[in-house]
Amino acid sequence: MFRLVFAAFIILNCGALFAAPLRIEITQGVIEPMPFAVPVFIAETPNAVEVARNLTNVVRNDLTGTGLFREIPTSAHVGKITGFSSPVQFSDWQVINADALITGSVSVNNGGKVTVMFRVYDVFSQQELGSGLKFSGNANSWRRIAHKVADEVYSRITGETGYFDSRIVFVSETGGKAQRRKRLALMDYDGANVKYLTDSNSIVMAPRFSPKGDKVLYTSYASGFPQVQILNVGNVRSRPLINQAGTMTFAPRFSPNGNSVLYSLENGGNVDIYRMQLSNGTVKRLTRSPAIETAPSFSPDGKQIVFESDRSGSQQLYIMSANGGEARRISFGSGRYGTPVWSPRGDMIAFTKQSKGRFHIGVMRLDGSEERLLTASFLDEGPTWSPNGRVIVFSRSTQGRNGTSSLYSVDISGRNLKPLITPEGASDPSWSPLAR
Repeated sequence: MFRLVFAAFIILNCGALFAAPLRIEITQGVIEPMPFAVPVFIAETPNAVEVARNLTNVVRNDLTGTGLFREIPTSAHVGKITGFSSPVQFSDWQVINADALITGSVSVNNGGKVTVMFRVYDVFSQQELGSGLKFSGNANSWRRIAHKVADEVYSRITGETGYFDSRIVFVSETGGKAQRRKRLALMDYDGANVKYLTDSNSIVMAPRFSPKGDKVLYTSYASGFPQVQILNVGNVRSRPLINQAGTMTFAPRFSPNGNSVLYSLENGGNVDIYRMQLSNGTVKRLTRSPAIETAPSFSPDGKQIVFESDRSGSQQLYIMSANGGEARRISFGSGRYGTPVWSPRGDMIAFTKQSKGRFHIGVMRLDGSEERLLTASFLDEGPTWSPNGRVIVFSRSTQGRNGTSSLYSVDISGRNLKPLITPEGASDPSWSPLAR
């Protein structure tokens, strides 16, 4: 049995620290979600009614989607919020067993600018958590504002950074397995606002966000063989990153500061890991082995990398300096390990594992201890971390000639496994940092 207690806190501008007894307990992987109430935000202007309703729904969905929170439906509310600045009658919310209360208001001016104010209350202690905040943006940004509100609420109650104001780049797939067409796509973390970044004239694989979320690395077969490309998300233009005749490049990944790129290069049947400085194109070979070395991923501080290699005779995980040198093996369980990704928190490695005819998404400590398998299916692969290191998104494929691929998410405890809704089949996800 173990317990995770999240202290709800926020440091105010004046430097005071407020804490509340809100907490979430996890016992043997089973959690009782925290009940919260969020009445529809008050429309301060006549043209804000629909925006207020839609924005409130997104906040609700963000919080309940984590599996850590349970919304008390509006139909069960005894009290009403009639004004953003009106005193809260906490007894009305205590009687329906709400632990947290979120209130807000929305206004839209004649120019279409949306302004949202909100507050979070601990119903038990009858105190506000932190101070009210205000977000503003144009008419098309209301959904992002809602994600920002949810991030702040999540942070105040859990003590962790949120992850709702983020995006996922992935490979969108159509057609049967024999005629599968693939293109890069971008969406909000919850599946909204899908945008296509490439056409489906050639196969694309393994998109990876830059630390700022403004660029994407990926592998393209447009030339007839794999080649790493770099794409600008703003203008949707791409170019080859490496031009080295007679070689194939793939499995790219940005460094944490965005100044360099790791990738694998095949030359003469040998596959090793290389590092390129983006400022001047300088390339350094990091591994020198007759084995296949690929799927590198930086540690958050940029000092180490984790990668997969079959140098021991089977596909396993290794960690070494980001400048190359000796590597130490960290995977020792039965089966084969691949696609390792370092957690944003720096304390864990996510991976794909194949064992006894099944594929799994798992996590382990940096020394290989505490290995935990979170999923199991015909084919689960390609994990990517949420910006706060709490959730993992991966792709799952079904078997058979009509099998499809789709995206799923799971909490690092193994809870809250659920599909992500995409317009078409989907694979190879990469989670962006929080939007800036």
